[in-house]
Amino acid sequence: MYKYTFTVFTATYNRAHTIHRVYDSLKKQTFKDFEWLIVDDGSIDNTEEIIKQWITEADFEIRYFKKTNGGKHTAFNVGVKMANGYLFLPLDSDDRCIPEALEVFNDTWDKIEDKNSFSAVTGLCRDEEGKLVGQKYPNDIFDSDSIELKYIHKVEGEKWGFQRTDVLKEFPFPEPEGLKLYPEAVIWNKISRNYKTRFINQTLRIYIQGEDSYTKAPIKKFAKASAIWHTNILNDCIDYFWRNPLAFFKSGVHYTRFTFHSKTSFFRNLNNNLARIIVIIALPVAIFIYIYDYLKYK
Repeated sequence: MYKYTFTVFTATYNRAHTIHRVYDSLKKQTFKDFEWLIVDDGSIDNTEEIIKQWITEADFEIRYFKKTNGGKHTAFNVGVKMANGYLFLPLDSDDRCIPEALEVFNDTWDKIEDKNSFSAVTGLCRDEEGKLVGQKYPNDIFDSDSIELKYIHKVEGEKWGFQRTDVLKEFPFPEPEGLKLYPEAVIWNKISRNYKTRFINQTLRIYIQGEDSYTKAPIKKFAKASAIWHTNILNDCIDYFWRNPLAFFKSGVHYTRFTFHSKTSFFRNLNNNLARIIVIIALPVAIFIYIYDYLKYK
């Protein structure tokens, strides 16, 4: 079915000044069975010119597709449909990875015996100074899923890994009209209900948080996406409440905070009574933080 082991996928938007980091990383890979698939989400800089030059000189296949701007999640859906790799590895347009990254991922995947039960391998990230971003896994090789990892094992922070392409086709991102940002973790949680991930304590990606990161943007830019994320937690992960009540209380706070900012429905989006109780208890804290946000960003 697939031409390559990996599709390294990059969604980009006006990142002509940083996307060379991905290209430089891929040129150095010790494992060569991959393609680089770039979906340009409507850039107006010289990204296309740069990529077309690389296509002529690279010793690996580069495929470039430009679409109307719709948000990273829409570019992701296009990438999954176009992928010629069995394993789909997103690499952001402003990050790097180590030369052995694909080799480590491939070797780890090959060692999984029951591949039908697994969809992914995920490693760790570090910053440019070599400092670990986030927390390590409980063991150097650890089989679990993203929901258990957060609510049972309480592992937080930036991670990096691939998913099977066929699994991603089962779980496409929704594309609500007018929404340019959709939380990726909603999809990872859905996949977690059906497949396991092998987590490895190897640092493979160099995470660089640029000045144009959405986390540095005005809060209203990502309020709807954050509201969707915390709605998903309170609705679809609520069976883990007793494993980590504090995490759900925090989601109750942020659910309320971001629904206020995005002017979306409050109780209507919650599908269970426990979630509604959590939100009521969290309401005073949420109102306080919302007022703080309003004063800070007005």
